Amino acid sequence: MDSPPASPRKIIHIDMDAFYASVEQRDDPDLRGRAIAVGGGGPRGVVATCSYEARKFGVRSAMPGARARRLCPDLVFVRPRFEVYRSVSAQIRAIFARFTDIVQPLSLDEAYLDVTVNKPGITSATQVAQEIRRMIREETGLTASAGVSYNKLIAKLASDQNKPDGICIVRPSEGAAFMAAMPVRRIHGVGPVTARRMQALGIETGADLRARDLPFLQMQFGSAADFYYRAARGQDDRPVRERQERKSVSVEDTFFDDLVEKEALLTELDRIAANLWTRIEKAQAWGRTIALKVKFADFRIITRSRSFSAPVRSPDQLTQAGRDLLVAQLPLRMGARLLGLGVHNLEPDGEGDQDEQLALSL
Repeated sequence: MDSPPASPRKIIHIDMDAFYASVEQRDDPDLRGRAIAVGGGGPRGVVATCSYEARKFGVRSAMPGARARRLCPDLVFVRPRFEVYRSVSAQIRAIFARFTDIVQPLSLDEAYLDVTVNKPGITSATQVAQEIRRMIREETGLTASAGVSYNKLIAKLASDQNKPDGICIVRPSEGAAFMAAMPVRRIHGVGPVTARRMQALGIETGADLRARDLPFLQMQFGSAADFYYRAARGQDDRPVRERQERKSVSVEDTFFDDLVEKEALLTELDRIAANLWTRIEKAQAWGRTIALKVKFADFRIITRSRSFSAPVRSPDQLTQAGRDLLVAQLPLRMGARLLGLGVHNLEPDGEGDQDEQLALSL
């Protein structure tokens, strides 16, 4: 069935605009209108997020601080204040609770809301989204963008359409056309490697993806084929639900060419560690165990881990632990087609040492 359900849900995805950077600019007038990055500008520092002024120079989240400085010499690095971000995030979630209890937070700065039935009894999901955005601006001094649609996939894509401080509504009758025009690299669930593979097959947009039948997609993409097939048709039945307790945070990447040389492997691992640290900070997911994953050219997988007596709270400690685990496996028995790094044994939320969290080595 290619058409959306007869009685579609009303889903909103709220995404704060450059959240950490916007909080810093709000609280320090000297930073307003300037290119700023929250994070570290040192050799292994990572940009957690940056202002829209910095994005004009090509600075992006998860970018190494040294590269960000090269792109934008006037970039101002600001030390993160996670206790402030958590406090503002709690304010925003309290606003959500005025409208619905069906909220699925993705991080401190974004969440899905199911407002099919909502507390004020507002029939228009668009009106609900506008009210939420208005309250966020009035009560926090920050702006949020919103996507409004009949499922989570399209709502999340829509929230990114008119950033910053924008809203995009995709009605059930518009979902197929919206997805047809969407570059496949932007579809959530299509990673960079898969996007390049699709491009090699002549699949650039949702329309191209929809033109391929399910058997073809299954042959090319295996178990992910059903998701791609449905996504191209604007279909997504996943419910909005409270996020389950997080067990781990990880990042992995698959390479076009298998990696064998030590320096190439370590370079990729450093990049993966930088991306992982950004996710750790955003999710406030501090854990004691660092795990390395290596998938070889023959698809055999090995995992290695190291545990510490206290949660890892430094990007340098994370990167070095990953490097040590990888170096211990060298030389590899054959080329690596995938590397992954994760943090496990997460501490319960809110039980961490606040002073230690603020003493990040950035």
